[in-house]
Amino acid sequence: MSSKLRLMGILAHPDDESLGMGGTLAKYSREGVEIYLVTATRGERGRYGDLPERPALEEVGRMREEELRNAARTLGIKEINLLDYIDKDLDKADPSEAIAKIAGCIRKHRPHVVITFGPEGAYGHPDHIAISQFATAAVTCAADCDYSGHNGIPAPGKPHRVSKLYYMAWTSRVWEAYLSAFRDLKLNIDGHERRATPHPDWLITTEIDTSDVWETVWRAVQCHKTQLTIYSKLDKLPEKHHLSIWGVQQYYRVFSSVNGGRKKENDLFEGLR
Repeated sequence: MSSKLRLMGILAHPDDESLGMGGTLAKYSREGVEIYLVTATRGERGRYGDLPERPALEEVGRMREEELRNAARTLGIKEINLLDYIDKDLDKADPSEAIAKIAGCIRKHRPHVVITFGPEGAYGHPDHIAISQFATAAVTCAADCDYSGHNGIPAPGKPHRVSKLYYMAWTSRVWEAYLSAFRDLKLNIDGHERRATPHPDWLITTEIDTSDVWETVWRAVQCHKTQLTIYSKLDKLPEKHHLSIWGVQQYYRVFSSVNGGRKKENDLFEGLR
């Protein structure tokens, strides 16, 4: 088993890894941490570039998977694990099956730290909320010697206990910088409008300086060519505005078996180094 530190991101769509957590992944990859990514869908119902007509779901998924793999290479991700769910249907997935798939990835790669979306799914996206719930359950199940997996078939691999679990948690300061360069992120779900929900400053347990890797993150974002029509403002931003978007990443520490307390961390691996 490698003695290197290992980090796993568990996310819903291609581009979540770049837009949401790209700074974190690029920073730790540069430091020699092994980075693994679990992506639940291929983003089949997302945008499809400048094609005149929408291709079949499988074709959009193929394009977006290729973009994901290009972005992953840019960020320094060692391996991607796709769960093969369909975009916008993740909250309809069999929870037992999804949790078993993720638990299997955790047992295979044995990360010290796992990062995922928070329970609000950033701006209420049902897929983001679903992956947060599945990932949180899988972290627990992966450590359980008696876990029965899906349909009584245990997840493969030996049990593994993750040392730290984090949710993405952005304050108003970070969200304002982010939204100034993007379209207004809002969804209408079950007749109710959902928007980005900033977190209070006091809730943030961990704030990471990623300013040294902002150019890497921007290159990774640009790999998602089918999605760039909604990111058009980014191309015209001066460096200081790019820094305000990609230069800091904030998290809520859900649990840690190696450290604690009220003092804000500046390293996801505090207590492990």
